[in-house]
Amino acid sequence: MNYLIVGLGNIGVEYVHTRHNIGFSVLDAWAQASNIVFESGRYGSMAELRFKGRTFHLLKPSTYMNLSGKAVNYWMNALKIPLENVLVIVDDMALPFGALRIRKKGSDGGHNGLANIAECLGTEAYPRMRLGIGSHVGFGSQVDFVLGKWTDEETAELPEICKKAIEAVKAVATIGIDRAMSQCNR
Repeated sequence: MNYLIVGLGNIGVEYVHTRHNIGFSVLDAWAQASNIVFESGRYGSMAELRFKGRTFHLLKPSTYMNLSGKAVNYWMNALKIPLENVLVIVDDMALPFGALRIRKKGSDGGHNGLANIAECLGTEAYPRMRLGIGSHVGFGSQVDFVLGKWTDEETAELPEICKKAIEAVKAVATIGIDRAMSQCNR
């Protein structure tokens, strides 16, 4: 069984270690823990790994966040992966820092990356994992917050958050999204 796991983020040194790139961070942590490397491909960097008979195609789109759908659509078709076997990992300001929520579908919640994926796929009914980045800002400074660097305290907690997210992805593939949601959505 094949899965396309998409970590959303922005390419470029100015975006490294920012809250908006938590999807990239999770996939980078998984690749590092699995001793695999990303290779440059069409519309993004790809890596592949196997776990319990499943093949995970890890995608970090190079299209920038707001055009992520182009990469997702391309790789879904190229790898012949059905929509239910796609999982998009994305930052979410509405969730407390470190919180994790898996959903089968949903609105974009104002997230441009999710909105573009829905537009390119023609549906909002694709699985996603939202990772809380917290929100310590007032109206009007959200962009600076999500594109801002992690604090030292947040940086110290990131490895554990990434590990939790990786385990949740594995759960989606091995026990199914419904059981994974009840197990991981706390």
